[in-house]
Amino acid sequence: MTLDVSEERLAAPARPARRVALEVVHFALVGGSGVAVNFLVFNALLHGLHLPAMVATVPASLIAMGGNYLGFRYVTYRDRAPGTRRQIALFFVLSTIGVAMESGLFYVGYHGLGLDGPLESNAVKALSIVLASAFRFLVYRTWVFPHDARHA
Repeated sequence: MTLDVSEERLAAPARPARRVALEVVHFALVGGSGVAVNFLVFNALLHGLHLPAMVATVPASLIAMGGNYLGFRYVTYRDRAPGTRRQIALFFVLSTIGVAMESGLFYVGYHGLGLDGPLESNAVKALSIVLASAFRFLVYRTWVFPHDARHA
Protein backbone atom coordinates (compact mmCIF):
# COMPACT_ATOMS: atom_id res chain seq x y z
CA MET A 1 0.00 0.00 0.00
CA THR A 2 1.36 3.44 -0.94
CA LEU A 3 0.52 6.82 0.51
CA ASP A 4 0.06 9.72 -1.95
CA VAL A 5 1.75 12.77 -0.46
CA SER A 6 2.14 14.84 -3.61
CA GLU A 7 2.03 18.63 -3.33
CA GLU A 8 -1.30 18.74 -5.13
CA ARG A 9 -2.87 16.35 -2.64
CA LEU A 10 -1.49 18.26 0.37
CA ALA A 11 -2.53 21.69 -0.99
CA ALA A 12 -6.17 20.69 -1.53
CA PRO A 13 -7.37 21.37 2.06
CA ALA A 14 -5.90 24.89 1.95
CA ARG A 15 -7.99 25.94 -1.04
CA PRO A 16 -11.38 26.06 0.73
CA ALA A 17 -9.84 27.81 3.74
CA ARG A 18 -8.16 30.36 1.46
CA ARG A 19 -11.41 30.88 -0.44
CA VAL A 20 -13.35 31.51 2.78
CA ALA A 21 -10.62 33.84 4.08
CA LEU A 22 -10.75 35.85 0.85
CA GLU A 23 -14.54 35.92 1.07
CA VAL A 24 -14.31 37.27 4.64
CA VAL A 25 -11.88 39.99 3.47
CA HIS A 26 -14.20 41.03 0.62
CA PHE A 27 -17.21 40.89 2.95
CA ALA A 28 -15.35 43.12 5.42
CA LEU A 29 -14.35 45.64 2.72
CA VAL A 30 -17.87 45.93 1.31
CA GLY A 31 -19.38 45.84 4.77
CA GLY A 32 -16.88 48.44 5.96
CA SER A 33 -18.04 50.87 3.31
CA GLY A 34 -21.61 50.19 4.43
CA VAL A 35 -20.58 50.81 8.04
CA ALA A 36 -19.06 54.15 7.02
CA VAL A 37 -22.32 55.16 5.33
CA ASN A 38 -24.28 53.86 8.31
CA PHE A 39 -22.24 55.93 10.81
CA LEU A 40 -22.27 59.03 8.61
CA VAL A 41 -26.05 59.01 8.24
CA PHE A 42 -26.58 57.97 11.89
CA ASN A 43 -24.44 60.81 13.25
CA ALA A 44 -25.91 63.36 10.86
CA LEU A 45 -29.42 62.44 11.95
CA LEU A 46 -28.69 62.01 15.68
CA HIS A 47 -26.19 64.76 16.40
CA GLY A 48 -26.73 67.04 13.40
CA LEU A 49 -30.52 67.05 13.11
CA HIS A 50 -31.09 65.98 16.74
CA LEU A 51 -33.49 63.21 15.82
CA PRO A 52 -34.21 60.51 18.43
CA ALA A 53 -31.63 57.70 18.44
CA MET A 54 -34.01 55.00 17.22
CA VAL A 55 -35.23 57.26 14.43
CA ALA A 56 -31.61 57.85 13.39
CA THR A 57 -30.36 54.26 13.52
CA VAL A 58 -32.99 52.59 11.34
CA PRO A 59 -32.72 54.78 8.21
CA ALA A 60 -28.92 54.78 8.55
CA SER A 61 -28.96 50.99 8.42
CA LEU A 62 -31.45 50.87 5.55
CA ILE A 63 -29.45 53.28 3.40
CA ALA A 64 -26.26 51.29 3.99
CA MET A 65 -28.13 48.09 3.10
CA GLY A 66 -28.93 49.28 -0.41
CA GLY A 67 -25.31 50.01 -1.26
CA ASN A 68 -24.16 46.79 0.33
CA TYR A 69 -26.28 44.66 -1.99
CA LEU A 70 -24.40 46.00 -4.99
CA GLY A 71 -21.04 45.51 -3.31
CA PHE A 72 -21.80 41.97 -2.24
CA ARG A 73 -23.27 41.05 -5.62
CA TYR A 74 -20.42 42.47 -7.73
CA VAL A 75 -17.41 42.19 -5.40
CA THR A 76 -17.75 39.64 -2.62
CA TYR A 77 -19.92 37.09 -4.43
CA ARG A 78 -19.20 37.92 -8.07
CA ASP A 79 -18.22 34.28 -8.69
CA ARG A 80 -21.63 33.03 -7.56
CA ALA A 81 -24.82 32.60 -9.57
CA PRO A 82 -26.02 35.85 -11.19
CA GLY A 83 -28.56 38.04 -9.41
CA THR A 84 -32.24 37.21 -9.64
CA ARG A 85 -35.40 38.79 -8.25
CA ARG A 86 -35.50 36.00 -5.67
CA GLN A 87 -31.91 36.74 -4.63
CA ILE A 88 -32.61 40.46 -4.28
CA ALA A 89 -35.79 39.82 -2.28
CA LEU A 90 -34.02 37.33 -0.03
CA PHE A 91 -31.16 39.78 0.51
CA PHE A 92 -33.51 42.55 1.61
CA VAL A 93 -35.61 40.23 3.82
CA LEU A 94 -32.54 38.85 5.59
CA SER A 95 -30.95 42.31 5.72
CA THR A 96 -34.11 43.65 7.35
CA ILE A 97 -33.80 40.92 9.98
CA GLY A 98 -30.19 42.05 10.43
CA VAL A 99 -31.35 45.66 10.81
CA ALA A 100 -33.91 44.53 13.41
CA MET A 101 -31.17 42.67 15.30
CA GLU A 102 -28.85 45.66 15.06
CA SER A 103 -31.58 48.08 16.15
CA GLY A 104 -32.65 45.85 19.04
CA LEU A 105 -29.08 45.55 20.29
CA PHE A 106 -28.62 49.30 19.91
CA TYR A 107 -31.84 49.94 21.85
CA VAL A 108 -30.67 47.75 24.73
CA GLY A 109 -27.34 49.57 24.96
CA TYR A 110 -28.62 53.09 24.36
CA HIS A 111 -31.81 53.03 26.42
CA GLY A 112 -31.43 49.93 28.58
CA LEU A 113 -27.85 50.52 29.70
CA GLY A 114 -27.97 54.32 29.41
CA LEU A 115 -25.04 54.51 26.98
CA ASP A 116 -26.41 57.62 25.32
CA GLY A 117 -23.48 60.04 25.13
CA PRO A 118 -21.76 60.78 21.81
CA LEU A 119 -18.90 58.32 22.39
CA GLU A 120 -21.04 55.68 24.07
CA SER A 121 -23.79 55.80 21.43
CA ASN A 122 -21.22 55.23 18.69
CA ALA A 123 -19.62 52.37 20.65
CA VAL A 124 -23.02 50.73 21.09
CA LYS A 125 -23.75 51.28 17.39
CA ALA A 126 -20.41 49.67 16.45
CA LEU A 127 -21.00 46.63 18.67
CA SER A 128 -24.52 46.16 17.32
CA ILE A 129 -23.18 46.31 13.75
CA VAL A 130 -20.47 43.73 14.47
CA LEU A 131 -22.91 41.28 16.05
CA ALA A 132 -25.52 41.69 13.31
CA SER A 133 -22.78 41.37 10.66
CA ALA A 134 -21.88 37.88 11.88
CA PHE A 135 -25.50 36.87 11.23
CA ARG A 136 -25.45 38.58 7.83
CA PHE A 137 -22.23 36.89 6.73
CA LEU A 138 -23.63 33.45 7.49
CA VAL A 139 -27.02 33.94 5.83
CA TYR A 140 -25.71 35.79 2.77
CA ARG A 141 -23.14 33.13 1.91
CA THR A 142 -25.56 30.29 2.66
CA TRP A 143 -28.88 31.43 1.23
CA VAL A 144 -28.57 34.69 -0.71
CA PHE A 145 -25.38 34.02 -2.67
CA PRO A 146 -25.01 30.22 -2.52
CA HIS A 147 -22.08 28.64 -4.27
CA ASP A 148 -23.22 27.33 -7.65
CA ALA A 149 -21.15 24.34 -8.84
CA ARG A 150 -21.50 25.57 -12.43
CA HIS A 151 -19.66 28.80 -11.55
CA ALA A 152 -16.87 27.23 -9.44
